[in-house]
This record gives sequence, C-alpha cells and structure tokens, in this order.
Amino acid sequence: MKAEFWHERWEKGEIGFHQGDFNRHMQDFLGRLGVRPGAHIFVPLCGKSLDMLWLAGEGYRVSGIELSPLAAEGFFTENGLDYAVEKQAGTVIYRGENVEIFCADFFSLEQSALARIDAVYDRAALIALPPEMRPAYASRLSRWVDAGVRCLLVTLEYPGEQMRGPPFSVDAEEVKTLFQANWRLEQIHVEDCLVREPRFRKKGLTRLDERVFILQRRAA
Repeated sequence: MKAEFWHERWEKGEIGFHQGDFNRHMQDFLGRLGVRPGAHIFVPLCGKSLDMLWLAGEGYRVSGIELSPLAAEGFFTENGLDYAVEKQAGTVIYRGENVEIFCADFFSLEQSALARIDAVYDRAALIALPPEMRPAYASRLSRWVDAGVRCLLVTLEYPGEQMRGPPFSVDAEEVKTLFQANWRLEQIHVEDCLVREPRFRKKGLTRLDERVFILQRRAA
C-alpha cells in the first residue's frame, strides 16, 4: 500500500477510520501501560486522532507519526490548539503543547528523531496495514522501544472474505505471530462491536470483534 493511497483519502475526506470521540478502550485500559503523567507516549499512524488530545489533557507528552499534512494540521486547527511548524533533518514537525506530530513515513523516519518512548498506543496503525507490511511494522516498533515498555494495541477481526480493508482484519493468532518473539502478550478484552458500527454492517459484515492487547517489550 503506497503513501499516495492515504494522501488521496485525506484529500477526498474519505476518513471513516477517524473517530469523533475518545476511544473508550484507551480510557479504560491506559493504566495497564504502567506510566504516569509526564511520560512520553508514542502514537504511530496517528491521523488527527482525538485520543492524542485526551492523552495530552491527562498530562502525557504525545508524539505521533502521520503521512498526511492535512491530518497533522487538522488535529491542531480543529481542536483550537496553538502550534508551530518546524523542520528537523528534512522532516516537518507540527508542535503544540504536549503534542507533536511528525509528518513522515513511519517506515523511513529515523528513531533518533523521537525522544525516548515510555509507552505506545496503537488503535488504528496495525489494522491500517496490509498483511505484507505488518511484519516490518512490528519489527520496527520493537527496535524503537526499550525492554519493559508496554503497548496498548487495539485490533479488529472479521471474516476476511466479507470486506476488503482498510481497516484490515488482524486476528489474535497473527498478533501472536508478529510480536511474540520480542514482546510478552496479553489479550485483556474482546467484544463484538458490529452493533455500534453500522457502516460495517452496510458493507456486509456479519461479525466484527474488537480485541485489546497489552504488549510488553522483552529484554533483547
């Protein structure tokens, strides 16, 4: 999946993946990350997620990575936040109070651009990637964090023949395959969320499970 796909989605406003409220799983399970206000939380493939606003409001420092400048700018302007645009080693960075968004490709940004990561929050990154890109995502994320760092991961699972992603179906077995070599995994929640997702029912889905995992980076 090429970057142009996502740029086009943002330009056309085809952003059904954007949630208009805070993610309740994030709010319910953030404490499982074992970090306190002031900690640095990394949000890969962040879009203009309101979850970053909530995290910043709770006192966390938030860094997101997003391909689209429309998304990065939209996060700040739509929430009435002051921000500055900077360039660092060729990467454009949108910086506000407690939130910064790197306008870059996750797969090419240098790890050194970010401060030390204390926790990771992935609600829509892994499920935005086609199968062939997921191993590289998991590998790169593993290299970016120290032993003991935890990740709150939210995935979707549905009959793959009923819908073509994104968002893609990523089942629990694939999560295990992708991460078990470098992370300890615990599935902490699962629910059928089809009843509150009418847009997916219209696409023909008969089942849509939302799964929440806590991952903890193993020592190398």
